[in-house]
Amino acid sequence: MKKIDTIALLHPGNMGVTIGAAAATSGARVIWVSDERSKATQDRAHRAGLVDVKHLTDAVRESDVILSVCPPDAALDLARSVAEYKFKGVYVDANAVSRATAEEIGDIVTKAGAGFVDGGIIGSPVKQAGTTRLYLSGARAPEIAELFASSMLDARSIGPEPGAASALKIVYAAWTKCSDALVLAIRALATAGGVDQALLEEWKISQPDLTRKATRAAAVAAPKAWRYVGEMEEIAAAFEAAGLTPGFHKAAADIWQRLAPFKDRTDPPPTVEAVIEALCASAGKPR
Repeated sequence: MKKIDTIALLHPGNMGVTIGAAAATSGARVIWVSDERSKATQDRAHRAGLVDVKHLTDAVRESDVILSVCPPDAALDLARSVAEYKFKGVYVDANAVSRATAEEIGDIVTKAGAGFVDGGIIGSPVKQAGTTRLYLSGARAPEIAELFASSMLDARSIGPEPGAASALKIVYAAWTKCSDALVLAIRALATAGGVDQALLEEWKISQPDLTRKATRAAAVAAPKAWRYVGEMEEIAAAFEAAGLTPGFHKAAADIWQRLAPFKDRTDPPPTVEAVIEALCASAGKPR
């Protein structure tokens, strides 16, 4: 087994940059590509100590492993871009995509000469141990999991067939992120109908967790809503491929799209009232 000396992280967003930092605990050099990246991304990468190689062609040439951590709607195009440069190392797609999309990504990179490991991240950005799991599947999944053995990231190989890790991520997020969208939409509907306070009083009696869930969804999920749209669409496609209704998650995608103006707004975090106002204001407008 060839020693892994260099890992390329594409691209260091809020989650990805912590995955890159975790990979660096293996002793490998972790590089990234600054070309066409925002100042916020550049600042994150600099703080994490990632090495900038400027261009994708340099990252492909120098890397033994490429970690793809990007919005799900960009995952296929990123794989195609890497494949164009005939990457021969291990390509790890750790994005929130369906099994079908993961398998398509695997076909793209393996036909160009790379090995492929499918990944799915569950949890928050890696700030402490026990908060984040990286599930991996594929023939070389154990080798990739070993890269994180000394880090705070819990990397787990769950089988030799690519697609399993993505399938797990999809079914997990199908509940967590869809139910966040649903509870916020319910609060908006109650407000539009003039019964929001009565609903909260009933929840206090019979469903106390829902008030807390709505508050957390507004504060934590709304700033990420722009990234959840593509993920909900991937989940909807997975449901449809299995002969199940895609409607739940198509609707969730619509709710998250309506909340895209809250992008990265965390100081102060959005309140339920602000989110309800945004959803009610968007009602009736073409999406």
